[in-house]
Amino acid sequence: MKRRTFLQAAGGAAMARPMRALAQKDAKLPLVAVLFTGPEAVLAPRLVAIREGMKAEGLVEGRHFVIDARFADGDVTRLPELARQQDALGPKVFVAAAYVHNLLPERPLVFTAIAVDPIALGFAKSYTQPGGMATGNVMNAIGGEETMTAKRLGFFLELVPNIKRLGMFGVTEIPGVQLGLLAKQEADALRKLSGQFGFSFENYPIRIIDDLEPALAKALADGVDAFYLSGDPFFATNLSRVMPHLVAAGKPTLGVYPDWGRAGVLLSYSTDPVDGFRRAGAYAAKILNGAKPGDLPIEQASKFTLVLNLKTAKQLGISVPPTLLSLADEVIE
Repeated sequence: MKRRTFLQAAGGAAMARPMRALAQKDAKLPLVAVLFTGPEAVLAPRLVAIREGMKAEGLVEGRHFVIDARFADGDVTRLPELARQQDALGPKVFVAAAYVHNLLPERPLVFTAIAVDPIALGFAKSYTQPGGMATGNVMNAIGGEETMTAKRLGFFLELVPNIKRLGMFGVTEIPGVQLGLLAKQEADALRKLSGQFGFSFENYPIRIIDDLEPALAKALADGVDAFYLSGDPFFATNLSRVMPHLVAAGKPTLGVYPDWGRAGVLLSYSTDPVDGFRRAGAYAAKILNGAKPGDLPIEQASKFTLVLNLKTAKQLGISVPPTLLSLADEVIE
């Protein structure tokens, strides 16, 4: 890890909890509520990014606003109560995942780094003119999840061209917090693409993280020879518990976020979620400065990161084609 990155992460972690005390101490400043599904350690660099985005718009923490940051430690069932606690503080804007909009539909919300369609889910009327209380940024470009999944799978098949059966680990739908929606889109896309690419597809949905180990065992018993790990926040926030199981399985795994490729997934391809939080910070600042969420266009992804983990490839006995190596934005030695 670069020294600068380490210092930012350490500083973010140190500031995450004291923000509540600061918010209570200086009640005259506008409050920005940050609600995150994962653990504090994962939230830390995203908090740094939010502050950077707000500073780029001329707003400095402690002088122009205060932050109340809370995290669910990967337990999404805690989100409604955490959202209610923050709502009682009277925040001027929320920075959170899009499904918080259902919990607090009357609060200005900047959602960030989501991979579901906010129009289809009713969060906004259009990308250019959301028209309601929510705006933000999405991880997919035009074409949606099927386009992204096809691109991701194309890279993966250059590494492992002889896949006969692909198994996906996704999340069953969890009422109230709208998790599982992305996993359904991914499964639909993979099922459709399996016919084009000539492999069979099996979906192994789970509800809680403890379901992963038996689901993995069933997949191996079914003869699955490669895995697709859903980009649902459920897995992103439980990555430290997911990776040991995937590594032990000894099968090539296709993932989504850059962190996953760095953590040991063979290949990952998507935008960088941390950059999404930076852009969300800029939008939060605009709202504090008087902009209406409904007038701020939803930003779509334009930059994607391809991460190849050569260490994992070597362990699996996979040779990386030079053409794919030349396309990689990051190579993990």
